[in-house]
Amino acid sequence: MESKLLALSAIKILDEKKAADLSLIQIDEISSLADYFVLATGTSGTHVKALADEVEFRLKNEQGAEPSHIEGYRSNSWILLDYGSAVIHVFTKEARQFYDLDRLWQDGAAVDLSEVIKEN
Repeated sequence: MESKLLALSAIKILDEKKAADLSLIQIDEISSLADYFVLATGTSGTHVKALADEVEFRLKNEQGAEPSHIEGYRSNSWILLDYGSAVIHVFTKEARQFYDLDRLWQDGAAVDLSEVIKEN
């Protein structure tokens, strides 16, 4: 699956499940880690886990994509789903502020999500 399509699919799933502060950063020009980082915030540790579970379940069942690596299920404050070309980060608000990946990866290109995210 194309990395941008995978990342946008994850964004749609996260949006449907009420994730906050969704962002998509294209990092392929500045890093070999992945092509895209998806960043999302959950309202609690339970919500973070539910968001990550839904993304993993739906990407597998709808598109046949499985993460090569998963981190953070024990903490429920930051769960990382690594799909190789797209890495999905789901944080609590506090963890997102603490790790500040938005600032750390600011040299990447922010992808406009206005056509993907539902209007509230």
